[in-house]
This record gives sequence, C-alpha cells and structure tokens, in this order.
Amino acid sequence: MNQLAHPTIEELTMRLGPNLHRIGNDLVAVHLVDTPEGVTVIDAGLAGQWRDFVAKLTAMDRTIDDVRGVVLTHGDTDHLGFAERLRRDHGVPVFVHEADAARARGEESTKPDWGHVKVGPTARFLWFAMRKGGLRTTWLDEVVTVRDGDVLDLPGSPRVIGMPGHSPGSIALHVPAVDAVFVGDALTTRHVLTGAAGPQPAPFTDDPAQALVSLRRLEGLEVTWVLPGHGTPWKGGVAEAVREVERAAATSAA
Repeated sequence: MNQLAHPTIEELTMRLGPNLHRIGNDLVAVHLVDTPEGVTVIDAGLAGQWRDFVAKLTAMDRTIDDVRGVVLTHGDTDHLGFAERLRRDHGVPVFVHEADAARARGEESTKPDWGHVKVGPTARFLWFAMRKGGLRTTWLDEVVTVRDGDVLDLPGSPRVIGMPGHSPGSIALHVPAVDAVFVGDALTTRHVLTGAAGPQPAPFTDDPAQALVSLRRLEGLEVTWVLPGHGTPWKGGVAEAVREVERAAATSAA
C-alpha cells in the first residue's frame, strides 16, 4: 500500500471477537469491549475518529447511550481523542491513572526524544494524524482517577496494571471477558516513525528503561490478545511479546 494511501474500511472497523472490536488501524487504534452490561471504550484515539466510532457502535447494534466509560491507558494526546466529547456531551466518565491525570487535563507535558525516524512511515503517521484531527487536542475537564490493582465497575471488569515508563501513569488493562490485555504504549507492534513491525519499545517514551522493567508486570497473563495503541493486534502470547520487546531494545542499544 502506498505510504500515504487512505486506510480501508476493514482497517478502520475490525472485529476481533464476539465482544471485542477495534477502530482505527496500525497507526492509532481504539478498542471496544461489548458485554450485556454495555460498552467500555479503551483509549479514545484522535478527535477525528469520532465518526468511525459512531459507525462502529451502529454496526454493533449499539448507541452512545450504551457506553459506560472510557479508560485511558495514559494521558497522551493521541489517546485522548474524543474522550472529552463523550464526557461533556453524553456524561460518560473517563478513567485515567492518578499519575497521568494532570497530563490528560493539559496541565503537564513532556518532550521525549523522537529517536530514529524514516521519512515514509513518519509521513504516513503524521498525515493520518492530521486527517483525524491530531493537531487539535480537547483536554479533559474532569477525570476519574485509578490506581494499580483497581478492578473497574465497567463492562468487562477491566483490571488496572500499573505500567510506568512510557508515562508516569501508563497502565495496561486485563479484561478476561474478552481474553485480552490492552497495553497502550507500554509496547508497540508497529513503530509509527520507522515502520518496523513486531513487538518493540514504543516511541515518545518518557523513561525507556522503566518501561522495559514494567513489562514484567504482564508476566503470567494467559490471554489470546495483546492489544497496543499502535500496531497490529498480537496473538503470540504475552511472554513472547515481552521477549521480543526486550530483544528489540537490546538490538537498538548495541
């Protein structure tokens, strides 16, 4: 596919399982957990993905009224997307780790090193972000803070796993109901700045060394899906994903 080609409908609205859905593509993804109790949104992508989100709900025979909460894996702008719109206009609570609450409200920011980049993949990422409203950020006015170990009273009962490194309040969410762990930017399976595929450290990470240490907090999870915020869904097991990230980190440091 041409680096600047538009993503297909299949890329934008993927069904991973009976109760597990993805909006977006390997550049920026939003995930939905759908249970009889309603829908949990995990990360809100970019503001311009709202239309894809509403279309996906319709395809699921759901409406915005069925959305019970948004859980952010961290407070970076490409995960905030339409979260405030859901909160402000529809009363949907937005959950974020207490250490990233200020970041999600736009009160704190960091400027991590971009590191190695390749022109083609970086252009594709920036073009997609521009088309989907990535140049405008609607910060959250209110958040519900969470901590490591919390089990949220939301569809799927997501369990919070603290994963500091990418940001101080990065988390993963273990949702046994859909046989998945959502890892945000604790790792990526497609580096948006180089195009490299496979599990590896995510770019724009505040503390890369701490991020690697935090991956060990996923050990012992037996799930089918490891779902990052950027990259293709991973079905090779948690342990293998962690090993590949560690190998990639060691290679890049050599």
